[in-house]
Amino acid sequence: MPSDLGQLCLPPGASLRQAIASLNANRRGIVLITDQERRLLGTLTDGDIRRAILAGQGLDQPLEALLEAKAASPYPQPITAPLGSRPAELLGLMTRHSVGQIPLLDSQDRVADLVVMAELMPQAQPPVRAVIMAGGFGKRLRPMTEDLPKPMLPVGGRPLMEHIVDQLKDAGIRQVHVTTHYLPEKIQEHFGDGSQFGVDLDYLCEQTPLGTAGSLGLMPTPRETLLVINGDILTRVDFAAMLAYHRQQDALITVGVRKLDLAVPYGVIKGQDGFVTSLEEKPTLSLFVNAGVYLLEPAALGHLQAGQHLDMTDLITLALAAGQPVASFPIIEYWLDIGNPADYKKANHDFGNGSVQG
Repeated sequence: MPSDLGQLCLPPGASLRQAIASLNANRRGIVLITDQERRLLGTLTDGDIRRAILAGQGLDQPLEALLEAKAASPYPQPITAPLGSRPAELLGLMTRHSVGQIPLLDSQDRVADLVVMAELMPQAQPPVRAVIMAGGFGKRLRPMTEDLPKPMLPVGGRPLMEHIVDQLKDAGIRQVHVTTHYLPEKIQEHFGDGSQFGVDLDYLCEQTPLGTAGSLGLMPTPRETLLVINGDILTRVDFAAMLAYHRQQDALITVGVRKLDLAVPYGVIKGQDGFVTSLEEKPTLSLFVNAGVYLLEPAALGHLQAGQHLDMTDLITLALAAGQPVASFPIIEYWLDIGNPADYKKANHDFGNGSVQG
């Protein structure tokens, strides 16, 4: 039995929180729900779990409840294959059913292995090119950014942007554009053409700031999906999972979002017609905030006008106004926006204690 099955298989009574931890540990985009004999009861994909989070499911929700909800979906039963199936058969099965993983069962119908499409086609590169937004002034991090752009601040002994480039390379993304404005020579001197870092890197230099979306107008319209990430983000988000989700949602734009819980330090009163209808003492509000990671189809750039200042939030608003699909992808992996000295200190602390992981 493969050693990683312990990270893939969970009992039906396990919680959504445990499923997230399992996803982050196994990095194979699926959790297998099994009984005590390791017989398969159902599967929850990365997308299933992220959609449950968006739907407001609590982290202590048992997985059996999610399986019950999935029973009413178009795909209630997992696609499986016998142990020993040939790769060509498995690949054909995945293609016919539009799945990226297939559990393999032994003669006793017990889970014996898991096959992932990326393992059958390891040479396939994602049809994606990346854009790192690195043109900001980093004013809130001064004096550290007086002579150094924020993406070049050292985190874990290396520039922050180097971590982003490494993560893109590990995801199989080779074409990388970098938008620059403030101290661009510092970035260009370190990264050059990207060959030393395993990517093909070029620069989109803003003479005047164009915003996080307007700068995309400096590049020729791509044919591939664009992965756009802020240069001050430290994250271990699974780019492959985000791309798969983007495709499943058939979205023009997918926005990475992060759940944020805000504790209100007062009693919140709701009313109607001048009368109090309810009082909740010091509630916690759960919100999803923009995490600075986006996937865009080339058609989304049709909203841009040459030389126009436009932020990603403006582009999303234009797409929504045009009735175009914009999806949200909850980031359940490590994520930190390094926007102030406290966050920068936390980033280095997290690297020191090993908590910067999936």
